Amino acid sequence: MSPSPFRKPFDPKLVKAPPQRASAPTVGGVLTVSELTAMVKRAIEAGVPSTVYVVGEISNFKRHGSGHIYFTLKDRAAELSCVMWRSAAAKLKFEPNDGLQVVAAGGVDVFERTGRYQLHVRRLEPRGVGALELAFRQLRERLANEGLFDDRHKRPLPAYPRRIVLVTSPTGAAIRDMLQTLQRRFPCVDACVYPVAVQGPGAAAEIARAVTRVNDHAEAIGGVDLMIVGRGGGSLEDLWAFNEEAVARAIHRSRIPVISAVGHEVDVTISDLAADVRAATPTAAAELAVPMLADVLVTLDRHHAGLTRASQQQLELARARVGGVVGRRTFVEPVTVVRRREQRVDYIANRLLRSCVRMLHERRARIDALEAVVGKISPHAYWSGASIRLRDLEYRLRWAAARRLAGRRGALALQERRLDRVSPRRAIAGLRDRLVYLDRRMAAGERHRLNTDTDRISALDALLNALSYKRVLNRGYSITRLKKGRRLVRRTGQLRDRTRVVTEVAEGEFESEVVNLHQLELFE
Repeated sequence: MSPSPFRKPFDPKLVKAPPQRASAPTVGGVLTVSELTAMVKRAIEAGVPSTVYVVGEISNFKRHGSGHIYFTLKDRAAELSCVMWRSAAAKLKFEPNDGLQVVAAGGVDVFERTGRYQLHVRRLEPRGVGALELAFRQLRERLANEGLFDDRHKRPLPAYPRRIVLVTSPTGAAIRDMLQTLQRRFPCVDACVYPVAVQGPGAAAEIARAVTRVNDHAEAIGGVDLMIVGRGGGSLEDLWAFNEEAVARAIHRSRIPVISAVGHEVDVTISDLAADVRAATPTAAAELAVPMLADVLVTLDRHHAGLTRASQQQLELARARVGGVVGRRTFVEPVTVVRRREQRVDYIANRLLRSCVRMLHERRARIDALEAVVGKISPHAYWSGASIRLRDLEYRLRWAAARRLAGRRGALALQERRLDRVSPRRAIAGLRDRLVYLDRRMAAGERHRLNTDTDRISALDALLNALSYKRVLNRGYSITRLKKGRRLVRRTGQLRDRTRVVTEVAEGEFESEVVNLHQLELFE
């Protein structure tokens, strides 16, 4: 019986010698507390089985700093004190709490210090649901409340990953299925395997450590675009390593996108909820990780054709615009346009001159009319003064006409200079330089596109050569075909005696004939 957690330190002075058997019996058959407690303890040990199963509701639950668990089991009519030692408590998969209905298995003993009997619990199971299932629900609820499963933490998967790390067992069927699927769908991806244990003690810590180390050393190995964590199917106990909190937090902290592929489609683990993407099976995870190479090549060809078509359309449009500008009459016959403007200037000057002359004639006519009238009605002095005034007016009229004509000529000269500044000759020179610049850019663009297409064709040619079956023939293999129909010979059932066949090796082909199909010896 372990002492109470509140017991004082051991004091040897408090130890008393056991009572002597030969001493006189207690007066009147009275028992001490220790004797009665010992009798009760012996009676319980003799009358109660070593292991009992008790159903009740947990209350007053307390986990001591030493690791021991103390609680009370109760029903409607009674309560039972229980203790669970640290060794047994460490094996619990779920977290007990007040109000939980459980089934406790253990032995009944008496704690002499307080005189109470209590149940030493060796195993504790939740009633109505398994321990693993309850532990899964509790951990899922706690991590969900912390936000580990929120969609805002989910990272998108890369469309075309270059390197994928598979964190799984190196001996299971899952790794073989994933590698075959990756090679079949996208053979240019680099798949690396990080071997870990996927079940058993220590598997969860090993998986979490693998996820952390891949993130820490991703740059050292040339970069990692995607990580797949998972294993094949199994029971809930087999998959429990992926339900541990350490694995969920390692996946949540990962900077690299993670696909969780654990078990079959019906299996859902904590790592599935914490990962960026959940796959139903390991094979489905490989299909989600990479696209089909054939689809990628078709998309690239479609984009290449669209870019080529768009470039040709833009080039034709630019040519049409330049042709339309060059074909205008201003650029074709600039001298004619200038001469028309000069003709209009001459026309305006002539109209101005005629207007001045007409106005002068009108003034002369009026003067002549007045002179006749004055000659009739005025004396000589008046005529002389009028004559002076007329000469003055004539002078002023001529001066005004000359100034007006000079202003008109200045305006005409200004218009002529403005016409010279906006002359089509200058615009033609600027457009010619612009055309030369566009022609150079067009030629440079065509050379760049030609170089890019040449590099791509060279890369595709190298890839085709790398995938050619002739490289296999160079390693000493050969291909045998029927001479008639050129079908490949895959089994002996296709051959008969005297059948003509053609064998292709690395340096050419040769024809042969089947002499004895059923010959058992390889060499004579």
